[in-house]
Amino acid sequence: MQQETTSSTAVIVVDVQADFTEWKNGSLVVPGTDEVYVKQVEEATRLLKNSGFPILATMDWHPKDHISFFTTHPGKKAFEIVQLHGHDQTLWPPHCVQGTENARILVDNSLFDAIVQTGADKRFESYSGFKDDAGQKTELEAILQQIGVTNVVMYGIATDYCVRATALDAVDRGYQVILIKELCRGVAPETSQQALEEMKQAGIVILDELDIHKVGAV
Repeated sequence: MQQETTSSTAVIVVDVQADFTEWKNGSLVVPGTDEVYVKQVEEATRLLKNSGFPILATMDWHPKDHISFFTTHPGKKAFEIVQLHGHDQTLWPPHCVQGTENARILVDNSLFDAIVQTGADKRFESYSGFKDDAGQKTELEAILQQIGVTNVVMYGIATDYCVRATALDAVDRGYQVILIKELCRGVAPETSQQALEEMKQAGIVILDELDIHKVGAV
């Protein structure tokens, strides 16, 4: 991991993994995630890296019997809603299973100073890059603190799930957050718009496109 930086702003690339993309015919495809999109994310990430920003990534890293998979619930189908730990849980097709080809991040991994794995505990859902639904922390916050970050720039997959949860958790932890809208893709238009509104109300700055001059001046 990069230890020295003069930037108080870090970049978090959320879950740009094969199983979420049309490009790689993933098991849980998010619309608009073709090769053009992935390459656009990589080019933007490379630009930010070359501009001196620390670059972090999150990645789903599920055991094959994760609680969010419909296959873990006999008789249930993908996208059914069940009660889990006292709240609604969407049952997803198995995705980003540990050690599988389609769990890999499609952006050039050499651009990342650290990769934070999420969802490794089979008992709990995990949308946020900071913690799972049981409150178990990932290493993300510790890394941000170690490199002296106060502001984060964020984009990736999916706007209405992991991007939203990670961004809101960053705000809760006192970080100033910029979201790059053109570099995000959502599961559904309605829930993505709701997520964007919720993020705006939380004080997150939403830029339609990447502006290298704005991201370091939250």
